[in-house]
This record gives sequence, structure tokens and C-alpha cells, in this order.
Amino acid sequence: MATLPAGWTPAAAGLKGRTILIVGATGGLGRASALACAEAGASIVLLGRKVPALEKLYDEIEALGAAAPAIYPLNLEGATPADYEDLAATLERECGGLDGIVHAAAHFAGLQPLREFKPEEWMRVLQVNLNGPFLMTQALLPLLQQSPDASIVFIEDDPARVLKSFWGAYGVAKAAMTGLAAILHDETENSRVRVASLLPPPMRSALRRMAYFGENTLGRPEPANFAAAVVYLLSSEGLAVRGQTLDLRNMH
Repeated sequence: MATLPAGWTPAAAGLKGRTILIVGATGGLGRASALACAEAGASIVLLGRKVPALEKLYDEIEALGAAAPAIYPLNLEGATPADYEDLAATLERECGGLDGIVHAAAHFAGLQPLREFKPEEWMRVLQVNLNGPFLMTQALLPLLQQSPDASIVFIEDDPARVLKSFWGAYGVAKAAMTGLAAILHDETENSRVRVASLLPPPMRSALRRMAYFGENTLGRPEPANFAAAVVYLLSSEGLAVRGQTLDLRNMH
């Protein structure tokens, strides 16, 4: 586990010249990451399944005075390997390359015992939270390898919480994603592509509200509080924590 350097804040042009793909761009941390990366000078590609929400975020980024982002609508639940190959071809053609991916998409079916988990819902959760990130990363790896300094950022969830009763397919997917990140790091350790993970504390998010519906989530920190850490992992300074998990659980 690694920690963010004390007092670190993104430089105004810390990501200038980089093209960053934000997957799950309209979710809590995805949206915050897109805004923070745009402010740091990156060219952003917003990927998500809800076009109106993507367009709203597009307007927010433009209002910052940042470069206009690109929108790429895609539903990870139904996406095929061919769809990810199309994504890679489009990014190469329209953006000229790719320097980073933030895997912030998540699908959570609610807390329920394994014996009651519907097979189709199990497959849906694994598709969005595990299979999609793998297939996308596999398709985009050749493009990332052309970058002088490329980053892949996975968003983890606290294993002390989600590897417990009733977390079902979501808990399984998050455990498997930790394994995916470790294997991918080992395979790219001597390349220009680096892998790291981010472990935020419980945030004010739709997923949190669904899991803890009796909790006042307004008492939880906003995802925006942790977006600087995403910028850190995508920037050249993130090389210091290559292959590690950046643990933010003590940040508020």
C-alpha cells in the first residue's frame, strides 16, 4: 500500500499533452476524475452509457475553460470484444493515441445472499466490473504501448468490507480485479505502461446509498475529494507507486 505525498496537489498543466479515457465517466469518482484531469490539462475521452449525462459533463468541462472532451457512449454490460477493438481504432484515429485509462465504472446489484443471486444478475455484475475492464484494457494495450508514459488506474473497494456476507458478485469482481491489476503490472513492469490502483474510503455515492440505505451518506466525503489522487497516478509522478495501491482510507 502506498499513500499520497502530503500536501500534493495537481499542477495546472500536469497532464498537458496526455489523452485520458475515463470509463464510467458519469459516476461519482468518474465524473470527479474527468473534471480534475481536464483541469490538469489532459484531453479527456468520456465513456459511459448515458448520453445525456455525458453531454452534461461535456458542458461542465468546457465551462472550466479546458479542452473540449470527446464522448464515447458504450454500455459495458453488452459490449463485445469487437466493440473494444472499435474503441481502440477510434481513439487512434480521432485522438492520435492514448496515455491513460481510469476504470471507474461500477455496477452493484444490492446486498443479497449468494443462494438468492439470480444467474443473469451475477453475469451482469461480473461483465461490468471485471470482464469489461479486462477486455477494454487488452484491446487498448497496443495503443498505450505507443505512449512514452502510459497509466492504467483501477478503482478498488475495501476488501475488509466487500469480501463479506451478501456482497455477492460485486465482492467477487473486486477481488478478481485486484488479481488482474497485479498480473498486468507483472507483465508490464519493464514497459512504458504502468499499472496502479486507487482505494478510496466510503464516499457519497449511489453505490454507497444502495449498500447502506439506512446511512446518512451526506456525512461521507464527496468523490471530488479524491480526484487529485487519480491525477497523481496518471501523471509522471505516479511512477513512484507503480504496481501499488494508493490507499486513501485515512483521507477525508
